[in-house]
Amino acid sequence: MDRHSHRFIEEFDGFIGFGLNRESDSDTVVYYLQKFSDDDLMAVLRKRMTDEDRRAIFDLLSGLLRKHLSEPEYHRYFLKTDH
Repeated sequence: MDRHSHRFIEEFDGFIGFGLNRESDSDTVVYYLQKFSDDDLMAVLRKRMTDEDRRAIFDLLSGLLRKHLSEPEYHRYFLKTDH
């Protein structure tokens, strides 16, 4: 069984747009992140991103994980391991 899922992007049938309200903004962020992490898109982008691009993405995502997850949550939800 796969450990990772991207069901939101496959099932979402609502409004995608940013700046209308918190719920739509949250839906849009999840939608964009799941589209962004698509294997085919990443195969193209990873070859084109600069070192600065990669560092900016890594710093943003790791910072959000540190800010919003406890260590056990980080292991459970991000690493998908028992800790």
